[in-house]
This record gives sequence, structure tokens and C-alpha cells, in this order.
Amino acid sequence: MSLILRNVEVEGRAGLDVRIEAGRIAAVGECLPRARDEIDGRGGALIPGLWDHHIHILALAARDASLDLSDVDDPGELARRIAGATAARPTGRWLRAIGWHEAQMGDLDRATLDRLAPDQPVRVQHQTGALWALNSRALDALPAGDDPAGLDRAAGHLWRGDAWLRAKLGSDPPPLAPLGARLAAMGVTGLTDASVTTDATAAARLAGAHRVGDLPQRLCLMSGGPLAAKDDGAYAVGPVKVLLDDADLIDLDDFIQRMATARASGRAVAVHCVTAAELALTLAAFATAGARPGDRIEHGSVIPADAIPTLRDLGLTVVSQPAFVRERGDRYLRETDPADRGDLYRLASLRAAGVPLAASSDAPYAAPDPWAGIAAARDRRTAGGRALGPAEALPARAALELYLGSASCPGGKARRLSAGAMADLVLLDGPLRRVLSAPSAEAVRMTLIGGRAVHGA
Repeated sequence: MSLILRNVEVEGRAGLDVRIEAGRIAAVGECLPRARDEIDGRGGALIPGLWDHHIHILALAARDASLDLSDVDDPGELARRIAGATAARPTGRWLRAIGWHEAQMGDLDRATLDRLAPDQPVRVQHQTGALWALNSRALDALPAGDDPAGLDRAAGHLWRGDAWLRAKLGSDPPPLAPLGARLAAMGVTGLTDASVTTDATAAARLAGAHRVGDLPQRLCLMSGGPLAAKDDGAYAVGPVKVLLDDADLIDLDDFIQRMATARASGRAVAVHCVTAAELALTLAAFATAGARPGDRIEHGSVIPADAIPTLRDLGLTVVSQPAFVRERGDRYLRETDPADRGDLYRLASLRAAGVPLAASSDAPYAAPDPWAGIAAARDRRTAGGRALGPAEALPARAALELYLGSASCPGGKARRLSAGAMADLVLLDGPLRRVLSAPSAEAVRMTLIGGRAVHGA
């Protein structure tokens, strides 16, 4: 197949043509010879497809079937939402709710949920994704016998027990085609799934959705344990994920052994770090065992200034989520000491120090829209309009480039439009400078993966 996009802006140059053949860019220039299929770009910018470097695909797909509590800001509204949702459901049907946080809505345990929903099984996920609160009806549906260490039946709390809960419930997986189409409409052409629970079953589900086109994005999958790539390239195998929790930090020797296991299988290591303590342990482990290309810090939610030189010297990539500044920044401002706010979701200081830096959504724990992340990286404004770490703001083009890295090198050089490159492209509805002045997914006119339009015929 031969396709030409006419009259597009490439790297600031207007009026160019881009020829695509066999899924790759064949030529970029002026007045290229005609092709069988041609698209008038109408002067819009043509950029590489955006890559979300840290997302949880199956959890995001399940979100649409859940009660979203993320906009609730007081315990009374939480009670009304849960009681109303359960009252409207058939007897015995589970309610899955997400987005609860005690700072906004108060504590939630078995007894509280029993008062709100005495007749239906209910599970409510914390905003971090680490904790589920369950009522008595839900716990009764999960017979005792092989309870995981993270389940406290008295409190109704399940800590880091997603895989166990999923196996117990045996629920049908959510459809992925709506999510694939939604992400394509935002210009997302690649996804790195960072779920520590990914196993052969979950990987097969994602691979199958990719093969039939329901999930057209290119896939890279992390996992907490072994994972093998498919011969057809349905997904690439990414780093081994190490999940840290402040409440129960692993021993340094155990950490180093996990890294050695990853190395033995030829894989990099990606470490979940959302606190200064987790980051300190992680840096100690990498300093002892040695860091290698592809090793990553996931989130980097809190990075003290004195840790930046160590990150640089070890060559670790930080994969951040700028959209959290917008979505959770007002709460951060209420809860954090003013002296510590500059450590939150650093961007500019890492880039200036030479630390490889990439961005992602962490969806469903934030919105999957990369343009919202670009906007937040550019202005560092909370939903309430307040500045959070304004010195960490990036120029608009630099913010965009956080989403233009490759799966194997997310903090490396941004992908460019050049002959031979994969034709994973986004056509915008105007020049790039104008689009980046007010970043929005509405500017995405067409998305192509391997030269095939997956959004905007």
C-alpha cells in the first residue's frame, strides 16, 4: 500500500508531503510523485504517534463498568453515591467502585460499607489502586481458606490482592475495542502496560485484542514474574516490575536478588517509587547491583533534590505522570509541607540535570489523555488553578517529547519523521505551535499505526 499525506507541517516546515509504503515512511519532501491514496493534510502538523509509557490497560477497560468516586469531596456524598448505586442493582449483583481517598471522603472499612450497602456485595478501590475495601456481603462471597496475606477480613481491607480477587470472582474480562478506539482518538499509538500482575493469561488477552484490531496500539508489557514474547510480535516484553510499599519495604538483599533474576532473563527493572523512602531504597539497590540501560523509576512522585545526581549517575529513567499535578494537585497542596512541594513530580530539574525523563498517564488512576499531561507539564496548574512546583514546568515542545520516546528507551531521543521510520503518526488540525498553545485531544484529526488509519478515515 502506498499513501501520501499532502501539505503537512513536519518539524516546523510547512507544505511538505509524506509518503508511506509498507507501513513505514518512505519519503518526506515537496511535491512527491502521486500515490494511489492521498490525504490532504490542510496544513496540519504531522507528528510521531504518542506513547503512554505507564498504563494499566485491563484496569482502565474495567473502569467503564465501575462507579467512579474520584470527584466526590465529602463523606456524605460518598454515602449517597454508594447507597444509590447499590439500591438500583439487582439483588446479589456486585458493585465495583473506584477513586476513593480518605483525605476527601473519610475512612472506609467493612462496617462503614455495611451501613451504606447492607444487601449487595460491594468493593471500593483506593485511588492508589493498592487497596480494596469490601463489605460483609462481598467477603461472604469470598470463602475463607486460602486468604492472601493482604486480606484483613475484620476491617474488610484487601491490600495488593488484585490477582487473587480476580481469580476468585472469575468475572468476564471487559471489552477492549472501545478503549482502543478512545486512545486512538487521542493520538496514542503505543502502550507500555506496567501491571505487576500481568501473567500469561492477561498477556494472551491483550495479544488477542491487538491481533484482531480491538487494541490497535503497539504493546509492551511489564510483569512481576516470567513473561515470554509472542512470535508474531503482538507485544514486546518490557522490564520486570518491582512494587514497593512504604508500609512493608522489602529487604535490600531481597531487592537485589529480584534484580538478579530479571537480569538472568535479559530484562530491565522498573521500580514503583512514590515516596522518598522507596526511592532511597531503590537507589541503594541499583548502586549495589548496578543499573543497566532500560532500568526505570516509575512515578518518581517524590524526588528530593539530593537524589537527582544519583539518578543521573546511575542512568535511570524516570517515568512521571504530570497529569497528577492537575488532577490531585489541590489535595497535594493541602497535605504537603510547602518546603516539600518542589519535590513532587519533578520535570524541569530532572531534564536540566540530564536524567532521562518520560511521561505517562498511570490510567485508570488518572485520565488516559496524554494532552492533559502535556498541558499540566507545561503550566503546572492544579484543577483549582493553583501553581504546584512552577519551577518544574517545561516548554510545550519538551512536554510533548515526553510522550515521543520508544518502548525500549522511553527517556531517550524523541522519535522523528524520517525515511525508514514506522508510520505511527498523528495528523493535527493545525500547526504544532498553535496546538501546543492549548493542548487538547480535540486537535487530533487522524491517527495512523503502521500507515493504517485507526482514527479519522
